[in-house]
Amino acid sequence: MGRPGAAAAGGKTIEEIYQKKTPLEHVLLRPDTYVGSIEKHTQTLWVYEGGQLVNRAVTYVPGLYKIFDEILVNAADNKQRDPSMDAVKVTISVEQNTISVYNNGDGVPVEVHNEQGVYVPEMIFGHLLTSSNYDDNEKKTTGGRNGYGAKLANIFSTEFVIETADGKRGKKYKQVFSNNMSAKSEPAISSCKSNENWTKVTFKPDLAKFHMTYLEEDVVALMSKRVLDIAGCLGRTVKVELNGQKLPVKTFSDYVGLYLASAQKGKEETLPRIYERANDRWEVCVSLSDGQFQQVSFVNSIATIRGGTHVQHVSEQIVSHIQEIVNKKNKNANVKGFQIRNHLWVFVNSLIDNPAFDSQTKETLTTRQTSFGSKCELSPEFLKKVSKCGVVDNVLSWADFKQSKELKKNDGAKRQRLTGIAKLDDANDAGGKNSEACTLILTEGDSAKALAMSGISVVGRNHYGVFPLRGKLLNVREATHKQIMDNAEITSIKQILGLQQGKGYENTKSLRYGHLMIMTDQDHDGSHIKGLIINFIHTFWPSLLKVPGFLVEFITPIVKATHKNGKVLSFYTMPEYESWKESLRGETKGWSIKYYKGLGTSTAKEGKEYFRDLVKHKKDFAWDNDEDGDSIELAFSKKKTEARKIWLRGYQPGTFLDQTQRVITYSDFINKELILFSLADLARSVPSMVDGLKPGQRKILFAAFKRNFTSQAKVAQFSGYVSEHSAYHHGEQSLASTIIGMAQNFVGSNNINILAPIGQFGTRSQGGKDHASARYIYTSLTPLTRTIFPKPDDILLNFLREDGQSIEPFWYAPILPMVLVNGSEGIGTGWSTFVPNYNPRDIVTNLKHLLRDEQLEPMDPWYKGFKGTIVKSATKESGVSYTVTGIVEQVNETTIRVLELPIRKWTQDYKEFLEALLCGTEKIKEPSIKDYREHNTDTRVHFEISLSEEKMAEALAEGLTKKFKLSTTISTSNMNLFDKDGHIRKYDTPEQILEDFYHIRLELYVKRKEVQVENLQYELLKLDNKVRFILGVVKGEIVVNNRKRAELLVELKTKGFTPFPKKAKASDLPVVGGDGSDVEADDEEKLNKGVRAGDYEYLLSMPIGTLTLEKVQQLCNERDKLEGDVEELKKCTPKDLWEKDLDNFLEQLTV
Repeated sequence: MGRPGAAAAGGKTIEEIYQKKTPLEHVLLRPDTYVGSIEKHTQTLWVYEGGQLVNRAVTYVPGLYKIFDEILVNAADNKQRDPSMDAVKVTISVEQNTISVYNNGDGVPVEVHNEQGVYVPEMIFGHLLTSSNYDDNEKKTTGGRNGYGAKLANIFSTEFVIETADGKRGKKYKQVFSNNMSAKSEPAISSCKSNENWTKVTFKPDLAKFHMTYLEEDVVALMSKRVLDIAGCLGRTVKVELNGQKLPVKTFSDYVGLYLASAQKGKEETLPRIYERANDRWEVCVSLSDGQFQQVSFVNSIATIRGGTHVQHVSEQIVSHIQEIVNKKNKNANVKGFQIRNHLWVFVNSLIDNPAFDSQTKETLTTRQTSFGSKCELSPEFLKKVSKCGVVDNVLSWADFKQSKELKKNDGAKRQRLTGIAKLDDANDAGGKNSEACTLILTEGDSAKALAMSGISVVGRNHYGVFPLRGKLLNVREATHKQIMDNAEITSIKQILGLQQGKGYENTKSLRYGHLMIMTDQDHDGSHIKGLIINFIHTFWPSLLKVPGFLVEFITPIVKATHKNGKVLSFYTMPEYESWKESLRGETKGWSIKYYKGLGTSTAKEGKEYFRDLVKHKKDFAWDNDEDGDSIELAFSKKKTEARKIWLRGYQPGTFLDQTQRVITYSDFINKELILFSLADLARSVPSMVDGLKPGQRKILFAAFKRNFTSQAKVAQFSGYVSEHSAYHHGEQSLASTIIGMAQNFVGSNNINILAPIGQFGTRSQGGKDHASARYIYTSLTPLTRTIFPKPDDILLNFLREDGQSIEPFWYAPILPMVLVNGSEGIGTGWSTFVPNYNPRDIVTNLKHLLRDEQLEPMDPWYKGFKGTIVKSATKESGVSYTVTGIVEQVNETTIRVLELPIRKWTQDYKEFLEALLCGTEKIKEPSIKDYREHNTDTRVHFEISLSEEKMAEALAEGLTKKFKLSTTISTSNMNLFDKDGHIRKYDTPEQILEDFYHIRLELYVKRKEVQVENLQYELLKLDNKVRFILGVVKGEIVVNNRKRAELLVELKTKGFTPFPKKAKASDLPVVGGDGSDVEADDEEKLNKGVRAGDYEYLLSMPIGTLTLEKVQQLCNERDKLEGDVEELKKCTPKDLWEKDLDNFLEQLTV
């Protein structure tokens, strides 16, 4: 360290380098710290001149403006000290360089301050760091706080006069300060009346210190505007004068009106003025701003020109309300809060306790909202008025403009060479002079592209390009802006076609291609892809759909019938094929059938054949009228949900698109083809009330029963079997996932899994997503499955046919409604569904009540293995809500234990939530737990959570369940299911489902009994015939050796033996690739007297070793047993049969 007093670098002494200044010297030396800059600044500000507010460029010195403001705010503050104050008078004299500010009300106490030994007026106007606002324990709504204020005006004035009348003490005070507060006169004390109370400050700014020679016009206009501010803030009870003229402002609303009058000059539209006095401390007014947030705000009469926490407090409420409305009206807008703020002009007049600012210039309020001393809670009526003042429309228009502008970034252009788009095979003439003759073929996947490429080898590459789609195109009508921007496929199509955002097209001359051809599979999903492409064009370029021949589709056969003589027939719709098949009247010999659901089924040779006959395979889409646009919107807009339900309900079975027509209108496509996809999508998503299964699950169960799936097999292998035997047309991965889902049995999944989980099928840790690959896990039917779906019912079911083979039934008929046992959820076209799980024992109990004509017991949701509580929380006409709560308990003052999570809140997700509480996130700013420990298993939840005592107290006050998110709600208000006839129906209670199911199932038990009795009697008759036959052979009455078979058959008929012909299966056409199990060739000739060879096969096929008396006795015993069974069955009622099945089910369920 250097020696004190030693010379420093540059020759200066330490004393010259390090100096101590008095507070007064420091203010003059460093004015920026106290009053802001003392240099001239030019910026656009509001000023008051000519009786109106004007927004213009102003050149002024911030420091000078600040000292004037301090005196003015002092005058306004007096209104808070003395509510009787009713006058403020301001005089600005340019000629005399004098400013005076007068206010009535309580004057400054004219009394000597005992501690300081000077009069109070001198102390507070002439001594730095003195104030009446230092006691922070006392809540004050005045502007002053730090003890500089008016003294700064004194310091920067050549003369400063303080005058005050203190009626309480009967004294009047006057004192003159000069030379920047460095000199002062002795106070002049005189008497005054008791009702005389006022204060007046007159000062002459030291213009030299502000580099000025006189009070310039801009400065005066700015000061005049501040006087106007005071008039607006103080309102009706205070009359404000400027230079002897009363200002035309009585209220804050009047004050705002001056801004709006100025802003709307030259404009046709009037700016709205939405005003509310929230309470005694808050006045708010809102209008519209054009693209940039504007605010005019005051805190205790101080103009906070940069806003602050008070403006944030008000604007957040407005923004939040508008944001909710905007994002409801246009869910794709994704408008952020700051973007809404840019369309608002907010005016705030507030009184804040002990306000804190970012600096002595007091431009920004920094006080926390919790310390305001009051809240500004805007009323719903006010917010409603704001939302209707035009701001919502402005924001929506801005959002549309912004999105359209951004979408233009990936516009296409008409150019011949296009690079960088993978898998595009461009037409040679695309983008050139012959571009109108070019056709872009959009195909469903790469295999379809291969077929198209084979086909265009016939017509050449000059006018045909091909681009494969990766699955389904995005529904742009409901997609977010980000989704559209990020979608590479949409960008590619725009580039390939040369489409430009927002452009209207009367023809295709400006495009790279004159035609767009859609080539998809002939199934429901193919129809959906066509619809999505139409929707894409209609959303952004509706005029293109009106251009004749622009949009076309390429159709391929759905079925081909080939005769052995070489004749080939192609069918483009199933109704067309069925009609032809019926016309054969069973004469199917020589014909074979091949189904073409996917374009990949067609060979390259067939592809070339299609393109040789383009006229037959190409169909033009045509715009007929506005109904076409309405139909497209109906199918794809979320706003049309209710209309879409009516559309789907109005479907007439047998409706199909006539593919013989050359031209297809868009409304015909939507109403006759796309509707089939929508219905199929709904069927895939919503289960049947009868069996609780969706089609994919039903196919799996059908295949399991057909295979007699009691021996375990890999899920991957079984999924292949399901695809082969049930005409499953979707992905193998999707099928494997469904199989796994049917076998899962962790908490929150199935109450009764109908497939066995042999291996890792997933746990409650990740909601089943942690299952092993389908290649490694095994499954089979559980023993309970056939108890629930009895085999005797199979013969009663309505089995469907597809692709020429018998597949799953329309629905299975379990002995209890499985949709209640395992619940269900799904989202389809028009409808979604959610059915909670219920206790199978409760269901059986209620079924028995119905069987005995007793009252049903209300059922509440129940999940196997769940240890928490499910409590009814609300009952409405549409259904009941339940609160599902986990288990949490306090161990000690710093530890809690979580032992159960709400249904479908998975362990891993909860662990991530705890980590957020531990480390904090954007939403959770402050960590609220110290640590947590895990003792979880694959079936059990056990977290131990450590908190500080302070955080524990907060958690207990809030409620542990709420704090740690251990409750959710489920509801029965959305139980949409297909009824027995395949119509969608809404059920309000589980009891409604149970009653509907009861009548269907009971009717089936009646039929089952009839069929079982009939079958038993059939078997009895067969046994009688067998006994007679064996005895006839034993006694020599019937000779079977060395005889012609035909003679023997005639003899059996003559002797009265009952013929039991083999049951002939429905005659059908052989299907290419089928297993032949459903087709039976019956070329047997009728023998003499109408006897067929199979009529007595049941007798003639008996082994020769059984034609004995011992066999006769055995058959007689069997007959006696069967007769007993028949009698016992006849005695049972259908209800008895059902109750017996239910008892058997409960017995096995317990095991």
